[in-house]
Amino acid sequence: MNSYEFIKNEAGKTLIACTYRQNGKSYLGILDDVQGSFSLLDIPFTDIDNIASWNDYLYVEGASAVHPSSVAKVTLDGRKVVDFKICWSSSSDCLKYESYFSQPELIEFPTVVPGQNAYAYYYPPTNPLYQASQEEKPPLLLKSHGGPTAETRGILNLSIQYWTSRGWAFVDVNYGGSTGYGREFRERLLDCWGIVDVDDCCSCAKFLLENGKADKERLCITGGSAGGYTTLAALAFRDTFKAGASLYGVADLNLLKAETHKFESHYLDKLVGDDKAFFDRSPINFVDKFSCPIILFQGLEDKAVPPDQARKIYKALKEKGLPVALVEYEGEQHGFRKAENIKFTIEQQMVFFARLIGRFNVADPITPIKVDNFD
Repeated sequence: MNSYEFIKNEAGKTLIACTYRQNGKSYLGILDDVQGSFSLLDIPFTDIDNIASWNDYLYVEGASAVHPSSVAKVTLDGRKVVDFKICWSSSSDCLKYESYFSQPELIEFPTVVPGQNAYAYYYPPTNPLYQASQEEKPPLLLKSHGGPTAETRGILNLSIQYWTSRGWAFVDVNYGGSTGYGREFRERLLDCWGIVDVDDCCSCAKFLLENGKADKERLCITGGSAGGYTTLAALAFRDTFKAGASLYGVADLNLLKAETHKFESHYLDKLVGDDKAFFDRSPINFVDKFSCPIILFQGLEDKAVPPDQARKIYKALKEKGLPVALVEYEGEQHGFRKAENIKFTIEQQMVFFARLIGRFNVADPITPIKVDNFD
């Protein structure tokens, strides 16, 4: 990851090409430290991960709402862009489906704390072959990103487009604690993981309901890892969502603290707090509070969130009589890598939600797995 490069102009003067993020968007520019000036460069990427320089060129690794992760060659003339050319793309043929792409809308919504707002990318249902009924609001899938102090970005994500092209509204939330909106915003999560993130996700869903962009009876939530924890916590401690999917999510904070790998062994100390907070915010300790269908996905070689967490929550919900399903993958770790498992996971979420709360049949030929206490 490289956010700046030294470049020389025709006069032999050394300038600095650099990138930074503000309010969830990346910017690229030229810094002249002698004159104390900064000039923005106009390029299509709204998200930049890496830059490198060579002669009069910059090579930029980035993406946008219509560009997948790509590398672009940027030709400069002083402080202006004279040519922008993508020389490598992670999905070079995807632009032929651009008419199906749902464009993300950055929304700012009020949280439960007066005067404090949070952010999200809202994707409306989009399919050029279909027109939705004006009498029906779309089902909404809310995603809580992992980390938990990471960040979701408004770039082309074909997994999101899977949902929006099939009639779903999708919202990707940057709750308090996310990177990209300043230190104060990021520090909202200190001692408050399991509270601020959950409240912000619920506030976002409420905001979209109030603006007529979702169906109250078909609100779903999903997330992986720390996002899976936020999903389970929202389903256990709030009544906003009607169903949820947890991908290798945390159910027991104490178990996570005891069994996670060394690199993150003290990550939770500042995010959770004392022993009481670790207990009170662990969904596994309050299974009596769950009241809606949940599907769980877990890699059996996961060292960060061991399989026991998913199995404990599955067993507890099954015994309680709630509709629940558990999918375990041999050979998968923390985050799924095999294409067939990634595909199976997203399809089973779709059909699970459709069958249990969606009131519609999926268009794709998907064979649903057995759901305990339902099938």
